[in-house]
Amino acid sequence: MSAFGSVFMPEMAITWFDGSQWSEPEVVPSDSLQLHPGAHVLHYSSTCFEGLKAFRHEDGSVKVFRMDRNIRRLAQSSELLALPSFDEDMLEAMTRDILTRFKSEVPAPPGSMYIRPTHIGTEPIIGKAAVPSLTSCLYVLLSPVGDYFTGGDKPLRVLLDDKGMRCPPHMGMVKSGGNYASALQPIMKARAEHQADQVLFCPGGDVQETGAANFLLIDGNEVITKALDSSFLHGVTRDSILTLARDMGMDVQERELTIDELLERSARPGCEAALSGTAAVLTSVGTLIHNGQEYQVGNGGIGETTVKLRTALNNIQWGKADDKHGWLETI
Repeated sequence: MSAFGSVFMPEMAITWFDGSQWSEPEVVPSDSLQLHPGAHVLHYSSTCFEGLKAFRHEDGSVKVFRMDRNIRRLAQSSELLALPSFDEDMLEAMTRDILTRFKSEVPAPPGSMYIRPTHIGTEPIIGKAAVPSLTSCLYVLLSPVGDYFTGGDKPLRVLLDDKGMRCPPHMGMVKSGGNYASALQPIMKARAEHQADQVLFCPGGDVQETGAANFLLIDGNEVITKALDSSFLHGVTRDSILTLARDMGMDVQERELTIDELLERSARPGCEAALSGTAAVLTSVGTLIHNGQEYQVGNGGIGETTVKLRTALNNIQWGKADDKHGWLETI
């Protein structure tokens, strides 16, 4: 079986900004992209992207989940990286066009079509370390993916890092490759030394996010997660899960959460912790590792409420429950 996100549709939608205007979007082969070796993105990381999904429903229709929110976030990332601005309607049309071409390839549940809009700086100049790229490229890749939990739904082991940060605070809201690269070494070290699956960055004891997901603590009827600010990524899945938790009558608290409170609450029977993101939706955390000690979260297994919230979101995405919030758009 191919690794998640390693298979691509043979074509992609693309447009280029020449410094004054965007080219007419077109569909081209997705096996290569021609860039000058001095392209700004290759030297100064002027890159941002999004991850969203399209789902096949029982009636054969294809729906995209929260496309407007993801496109808006890419526009925000582009602005924060000083990349050329683009028309959000243009990107939506590009996404719809390429999805329509490969509509028949959208897998049935629990699979989906992963959509990766990407924006990169293309100006061929290596003297612009502190100056933005005047030209850029915007493209949309499609990758059919299967069930994220093909190997079984297993609770994660997460290392709490109170010294480092995933990225500089002013870059937190940007969905940029540089932020993922910044988290790579700490994650690799945590895997080698503690067999951890992820690192939860908690600078100064402030619980923020992992290298690739938002963090939620579920204690009885309470859902606690860091309040939105510029230091971390504003996850679309995070927002969706919190909305559904409120719909279920849960007490959603977006506030500061310290390591001390996290460890104290995690020892309680029935307590759960979870990571939220586009790929896995919501994944249970069974063990927290801090200062060489391991702390079991609740019973250390798959959280009952975590599964309930994930199922509720999946059911909307797959057309098995009403889309009361208008999150799905038909292709």
